[in-house]
Amino acid sequence: MSTLPMILSRRLRPSPYEQRVIENGASAFTLYNKMTLPLIYDSYETAYEHLCEHVQIWDVACERQVEIVGPDALRLVELITPRDMSKCAVGQGKYAPLCDENGGIINDPIILRLAVDRFWLSIADSDVNLWVKGVAYGRGFDVKVFEPDVSPLAIQGPKADDLMADVVGEHTRDIRFFWFIDETIAGTPVKIARSGWSGKGGFEVYLQDGSKGNALWDIFWEAGQKYNLRAGAPNLIERVETGLKSYGADMTIDSNPFEAALEKYLDLDKKAEYMSRDALARIKKNGPARRLVNLVIDGGPLGSMRSDWAVRGERDKNVGMVTSQAWSPRFEANIAFAIIDSSYADVGSVLSVNADGDLRKATVRNEKWQSAPA
Repeated sequence: MSTLPMILSRRLRPSPYEQRVIENGASAFTLYNKMTLPLIYDSYETAYEHLCEHVQIWDVACERQVEIVGPDALRLVELITPRDMSKCAVGQGKYAPLCDENGGIINDPIILRLAVDRFWLSIADSDVNLWVKGVAYGRGFDVKVFEPDVSPLAIQGPKADDLMADVVGEHTRDIRFFWFIDETIAGTPVKIARSGWSGKGGFEVYLQDGSKGNALWDIFWEAGQKYNLRAGAPNLIERVETGLKSYGADMTIDSNPFEAALEKYLDLDKKAEYMSRDALARIKKNGPARRLVNLVIDGGPLGSMRSDWAVRGERDKNVGMVTSQAWSPRFEANIAFAIIDSSYADVGSVLSVNADGDLRKATVRNEKWQSAPA
């Protein structure tokens, strides 16, 4: 993986956990919601092995929140997503794509319902706050839309439940997936959700006072030493294995939920008004022109990708591109997401990938990695 120097100017907002991240030797970062997101402390491979067996603490403060509060909060939330949010209980979160009038994906947040008339959109990397503010103003909704002082800290890995039980209490083991509870840690209120960007299980702790970042980190750090806790970050290898899509890489505003394989998160017949209704109805009727699929790419490990790797069909026809890829130690194979023409997206389709001049055979696999790729 190539790295470039990054100057931490005032234009980049600091994380409450930045000092601890640097102290623990973070060696590579990316930009995310105008903040830094640590990516590597030693290597993807060693971090992957540790994450699969132990527990890690992640600075994901760049996972910003957009708060919507007021009498029209539910109407606004319903308008911007094709998912039925009227069924979301207070204390519950739902994964919900935000879609514009063309069906394009603006973002794919977890939407948390804090009260009957109060929501947080826990967003990926895009200017959702500005878009939602514009929609609210244009429609004259009686709401306030803003970014609160909220900075998530993730505890991820198979020992996350044990660590959280030690720090907060045994009742945290009963938190359901995407639900959250209110607690106090480091002398400040936090929300603890069973969620996070890995398939190994864990929690996100929503710190609501940025001045308490070091204190919150240190409490988990000290309690986690008996579980071999390490500083970590969202892991490319693990997320591709798990099937976690990344907004900005695997889907963008030029994608729609059908081609991004997000159909199960749509409630197209919901009663509430939503701006993408007509567009998504047309796409469902006609079928998407492209599909995001899982690929297995033959041969040994490939280098990291920066350019778009072309996916080719018969007669060397360009039918799409790889969006994310990694060498999987678990499956001993190159696994990838790729956006390709729908006519080539059937499971078992044999294609090829041009990895910066290295032409490799590639096969479309099931969405879920049930067994090692053949």
